[in-house]
Amino acid sequence: MEQPSSLFSILTLSLGNAALVGLGLVPEPDTGATSRNLELAEQNIELLAMLKEKTKGNLSSDEEHLLNGLLYDLRLKYVEGQKKA
Repeated sequence: MEQPSSLFSILTLSLGNAALVGLGLVPEPDTGATSRNLELAEQNIELLAMLKEKTKGNLSSDEEHLLNGLLYDLRLKYVEGQKKA
């Protein structure tokens, strides 16, 4: 079985990838097509923000760095995506 830290990273990156798909920056895994769905992107960014809040004080420094960096990048990309909409 995988270590909890590894599972947390997989969950975090999975939500981040779903947000990138919603932003139209990454192709959908099933079809390979890209399309923009800002609502989907926003939902996944909010899930990551909630995860950050709920795990505050319980993350390793690597996990915290991964989550903070991912949220920062996704929020910037979301704002850019809104400008293009």
